[in-house]
Amino acid sequence: MALHPLAGKPAPAEILVNLPQLVSAYYTIHPDPAEPACQVSFGTSGHRGTSMQGSFNEDHVLAICQAIVEYRRAQGIKGPLFIGKDTHALSTPAEITAIEVFAANGVEIRISSGDPYTPTPVVSHAILRCNRGLKTALADGVVITPSHNPPEDGGFKYNPPNGGPAGPEITQVVQSRANQILQDGLKDVRRLPYEKALKAPVTQRHDFVTPYVEELGCVVDLSKAASDRLRIGVDPMGGAALGYWDRIAEVHRLELTVVNRADDATFRFMTIDHDGKIRMDCSSPYAMASLIRLKDQFDIAFGNDPDVDRHGIVTPCCH
Repeated sequence: MALHPLAGKPAPAEILVNLPQLVSAYYTIHPDPAEPACQVSFGTSGHRGTSMQGSFNEDHVLAICQAIVEYRRAQGIKGPLFIGKDTHALSTPAEITAIEVFAANGVEIRISSGDPYTPTPVVSHAILRCNRGLKTALADGVVITPSHNPPEDGGFKYNPPNGGPAGPEITQVVQSRANQILQDGLKDVRRLPYEKALKAPVTQRHDFVTPYVEELGCVVDLSKAASDRLRIGVDPMGGAALGYWDRIAEVHRLELTVVNRADDATFRFMTIDHDGKIRMDCSSPYAMASLIRLKDQFDIAFGNDPDVDRHGIVTPCCH
């Protein structure tokens, strides 16, 4: 594939997504369940699409959430369900829809009490932490994210009690039932108005940040990085990690610099990927061009995709 002439360059204004149009389409476009492109389709654990093309709309999220409720019930999963989301524009509308459905079905849900965004690894940690020593009443979770995909995309994925992404033995069940719900006109969906759902006894606020940040030192020897005074650079790439890095640096006494604090759902601060699209892909040298230019200022630097389950590493050039 030929390299796009804008690859590695700042995003021009004319390619930025129209956020009001995108969010409006989430509510106003109703996908045709007979059209394959408009059906629920789980890939590597989640359904992804864009509202303006009828592939990620409120109808999809209503159906997926009701299908997850029924899957949990069939599997005897009765513990809390942790909800995370990233910074894509469609993630917050989808979170609202999810809360309405889960609360209406009596699912005990945990939503963030602090930072509005919750990375995928943090949700996984919350699930595993909750399930320690338990054999029943296990927790699970959902993360609302299209991962590193372009700003116009939305995504929804399910994490079972093992904390990891759901495998095909789960996603095929959820996908099949969600499409059936769509075909039946959503008549099986239970839903509460958002304000009532927030006040429902099953909806509880949860501190995702503190336990995750404090327990990072149990899996990574951050004390070594601190004692060696390692100069660390971080580009959250406008994603869900933005509110976490300062806390990580403070708690673990790291010499860490966040080089990009932009929080903008158009992701206008990104450099263009190889194919001419805005994509927060930390494995791409074109999307990571801004951080790569700073490589000699740090001993090591990281880039994260929006839901923080991908990490790109940048180091100085060796001479």
